[in-house]
Amino acid sequence: MAEQAESVRVNFSDGTSMEVPKGTAVAEALAQWKRTKNTWVAARLNGKLLDLRAPIEEGGALEPLAPESPEGLEILRHSTSHIMAQAVQELFPGTKIAIGPAIENGFYYDFDPPQSFSPEDLEKIEAKMAEIIVAALPFERREMPREQAIELFRQRGETYKVELLEELTEPTVSVYRQGTFVDLCRGPHIPDTGCVKAYKLLSLAGAYWRGDERNPMLQRIYGTVFPDAKGLKKYLDFLAEAQRRDHRRLGRELDLFSFSDEVGAGMVIYHPKGALLRHILETFEKKEHLRRGYQIVMGPTLLKTDLWKRSGHFDNYRENMYFTEIEGQSYGIKPMNCLSHMLIYKSKVRSYRDLPIRYFELGTVHRHEKSGVLHGLLRVRQFTQDDAHILCTPEQLHAEIQGIVDFVIEVMGLFGFSYEMEISTRPQKSIGTDEDWERATTALMAALEDKGIPYQICEGEGAFYGPKIDVKLRDALERKWQCATIQCDFTLPERFDLTYVGPDGQRHRPVMLHRVILGAMERFLGVLIEHYAGAFPTWLAPVQAVIVTVTDKQLPFARAVYEQMKAAGVRVDLDERSEKLSFKIREAQMQKIPYMLVIGDSEVEAQAVRPRRRDGRQLEIMRPEAVIELLQKECLEGSGGRIGLGAV
Repeated sequence: MAEQAESVRVNFSDGTSMEVPKGTAVAEALAQWKRTKNTWVAARLNGKLLDLRAPIEEGGALEPLAPESPEGLEILRHSTSHIMAQAVQELFPGTKIAIGPAIENGFYYDFDPPQSFSPEDLEKIEAKMAEIIVAALPFERREMPREQAIELFRQRGETYKVELLEELTEPTVSVYRQGTFVDLCRGPHIPDTGCVKAYKLLSLAGAYWRGDERNPMLQRIYGTVFPDAKGLKKYLDFLAEAQRRDHRRLGRELDLFSFSDEVGAGMVIYHPKGALLRHILETFEKKEHLRRGYQIVMGPTLLKTDLWKRSGHFDNYRENMYFTEIEGQSYGIKPMNCLSHMLIYKSKVRSYRDLPIRYFELGTVHRHEKSGVLHGLLRVRQFTQDDAHILCTPEQLHAEIQGIVDFVIEVMGLFGFSYEMEISTRPQKSIGTDEDWERATTALMAALEDKGIPYQICEGEGAFYGPKIDVKLRDALERKWQCATIQCDFTLPERFDLTYVGPDGQRHRPVMLHRVILGAMERFLGVLIEHYAGAFPTWLAPVQAVIVTVTDKQLPFARAVYEQMKAAGVRVDLDERSEKLSFKIREAQMQKIPYMLVIGDSEVEAQAVRPRRRDGRQLEIMRPEAVIELLQKECLEGSGGRIGLGAV
């Protein structure tokens, strides 16, 4: 009599369970459970992700993963990167593969081809992928000893895979095959290539192997995939809108800023309109900080290297800093503004009655960013932070953190941003005691919890001197941006021996809060340009109105209106070109100027102008004084009563 196969019990999300023979494929067990056609891409057994072809070796909770679930979508995207890599190797023999992960909204794969890919090659690769998908090739998993895998990939000429394998310590690794393609991968993967329904290759880029510029430059192909065509179309429409809002393109078109190889990568050159836009923001910031009891200070750009060693930056942040030497003395170019602020605090004896002290500086800093990560205004090497440091007693800490949170929320609401908050905890590379880190982290959590603000924990992502609250903004396209941050620091006051005299006449140690509201001005401007698609509200617009005439005959009156508006503080231009009115209006709209003030013969006769908004809406004819009043009202309403005409 044959021995009965050992059974295990699996439990499903609807509360049902069943006995299945040990070794039953996951897909088979799920099919017995539902008995309906499904599009599951993988499953989770007792929390562990498995291929649908994997055998069930133990009982427990079995949960199928749909392609639209977060984990299912990641598996679909990673599997599609394998399909793309197979297509590339079949089209371009001799191409070596590096890594190909799923990323937010898509995937990429890095290649080392015999000849560089061109944008036209993406269409060929997409067509080959379609053939592979139609073939419904199964994804087959095989586990093997690490040494055997090294030999397998060495025979295939995959030097990058061999390098990765040689660094692993696990004795056994997993390899996936579909058709002619073999890859080192943990998995899981979709059952077969036919599960992919809606995909698109997006772009080419360069990428150093393992992100190290000393290594070979590889070619990266980006793509995206969704469970259905509707999801893909929505995402491609989003990309088109994001491209329309791209701050680099708008920066050129609106004549705001530029970059130059002659100057150097990551260094912004502000043109008049861009510099004025920044000036408006900075003026707004100074007013807001003064209103909240901050004192404006300024520190030098160069500080002796010994000071950076004392602060811990030299040991923990040196790779991001620039250094120079003057008369045999080493100096560090500041990447942060905190050191000068601590020296200002330490310049005299402080009493508990003086605290809290809030120092604010629009401080220009320099950080060494690799050329591969530089991106317009969003990632630069020289930038200005709206930096502040608050020194307070431990008893004042809670209220000060909450005050900063209120400041951030109020300002972000003004620009129309929604937000999420995260608390980043102690990184591996850090200074200070466990006790200080615990006190600082608890203080940040308590401040948010008492205000009823939800937050997520980001383990190990704090600054090297303290934990932080990171504020993630959501723009008009629902994209997340990191701008504001609040860092709680018990360590640097200790290192710099900062003290205050308490009510008991004894010396005590203050706590320091590092914080920014907008963050890096360059980055915030880039985000703001894309958020508004370059169409700034009237209070922020570098040019608020442009006067356009029907013919040259109206120029004398137009010049008089121009002078009147300028005197009232309106940022106004006068278009004196002998061009058609429609051409001038079209250009003003392209420049996203809030108002066009049209002057023809009837307007001259009425000593008035005819305002036209940039969205095409025309207003009734009105006197220049009424236009000035209209603009003043819009500025005050848009800035929450903070910025009016002539305020900058």
